[in-house]
Amino acid sequence: MNSSKINLSQLEQYLSKAAWILKGPVDAADFKVYIFPLLFFKRISDVYDEEYRQALEESGGDVEYASLPEFHRFIIPEGCHWNDVREITTNVGQALQFAFREIEKANQKFLYGIFGDAQWTNKERLSDELLINLIEHFSQYNLSNTKVEPDILGHAYEYLIKHFADLTNKKAGEFYTPRSVVNLMGKIIDAKPGESIYDPACGTGGMLLECINHLQENNQDYRTLKVFGQERNLTTSTIARMNMFLHGVEDFTIVRDDTLRNPAFFSGDNLATFDCIIANPPFSLKKWGAKEWEKDPYGRNIAGVPSDNNADLAWVQHMVKSMEYPNGRVAVVLPPGALFRKGKEGKIRKQLLKMDIVEAVIGLGSNIFYGTQLAACILVLRALKKGDNKGKVLFIDASDQVRIGRAQSFLEKENIDRIYKWYRDYKDVQDYAKVTTLEQILENDCDLNIPFYVEKKIEDNLPSVNEALEILKEAFVDVVKTDNKMRDELKEFGLLK
Repeated sequence: MNSSKINLSQLEQYLSKAAWILKGPVDAADFKVYIFPLLFFKRISDVYDEEYRQALEESGGDVEYASLPEFHRFIIPEGCHWNDVREITTNVGQALQFAFREIEKANQKFLYGIFGDAQWTNKERLSDELLINLIEHFSQYNLSNTKVEPDILGHAYEYLIKHFADLTNKKAGEFYTPRSVVNLMGKIIDAKPGESIYDPACGTGGMLLECINHLQENNQDYRTLKVFGQERNLTTSTIARMNMFLHGVEDFTIVRDDTLRNPAFFSGDNLATFDCIIANPPFSLKKWGAKEWEKDPYGRNIAGVPSDNNADLAWVQHMVKSMEYPNGRVAVVLPPGALFRKGKEGKIRKQLLKMDIVEAVIGLGSNIFYGTQLAACILVLRALKKGDNKGKVLFIDASDQVRIGRAQSFLEKENIDRIYKWYRDYKDVQDYAKVTTLEQILENDCDLNIPFYVEKKIEDNLPSVNEALEILKEAFVDVVKTDNKMRDELKEFGLLK
């Protein structure tokens, strides 16, 4: 085992190689189902050993003392350590599955169901040879706290999620939001120490972690944050929990369930409310439970019930109902259609506008999100707007604030900072930002389509006909000169008579 400290680049290569070991028998879309549990298993085993050595040193070599549960964050039952499974050469999948279930039982409060439901004993997909190769690969490095900082391991973990997203383009949006977009939203939400953060469609937990990173970058105490998330997909929700542990986050609750049908967090008989809500719910979700919402017991149909063919504004209303007053704020990614579709959605937008909680609409460039060419937007809501912002909405057209990539566009740091400055300043910027009154929006039939409000200045710098002819003549003369020079050189070398 390599005992030196691992840098981020090495760790990314280490995890990427694990994915390629699985390639062939396992579809790229399923890599995460197997790699993340192994990564977490190796991590907690190495941390257990580190804690054991520290307790052994403190006690002067007292083995019984060093084995006491209070010295270990997680209990690893006898025979269920990484090294125990590494010694197995036949029925390796069965040994892994046994170790996972026993660790979950021994740590039910924190780790129940954490390893997911992958079929480790399916030898047609996972032969003993393949699992041995995978385990040996993971055994190369020590993943204890002194060898890998929690934040570095977490960043590599997110890199691997992105790696899967690259390989499974169409499915990527289910569990991965580009980090640049998340970073922008984290700045907008601006979480403070001691506040509560909630993501009702948390995926792998990246947005929740960004709020924590935001505090760390500002040298503020992130440990006082109260973190909550809900995610319908079993595999993704377990990854979110692992992700929290791998980042060293302790005060969090991630619940697996359908948020729109069965919200998980309550205060008495009412929905719990939160200071910060940040989310990228699935775009235009169908059959989401509109019928049940007609008599929603939690009162989330405050502005109306959307069609069962599209849940975009149902998610928004759930978040509105979950906002703490007066400091609550929301940043949510939506498809552009949610800004201007008519019918039920138009009526819902009208009610939300009349509540004066819509603070900003930010249009992003196209092809930023995996699996869709749509130019998505960020809707920002605030329970109580600040002073002069009352009765107004800021529209930002950031569609050209991207770097065009071969397969995907990106927001660079300078783009993120620029967009955030426009949001923070809350004033008009030619071609990019417009502060609009609610009256103007209501006159536009509550349409939030950004081009209605942010007008692009058209520059009339076209040359006249005579100027164009002169430019053409100059270009023709240059071509003739170049041609003559080339002919002279070819004649000099005897290549042209």
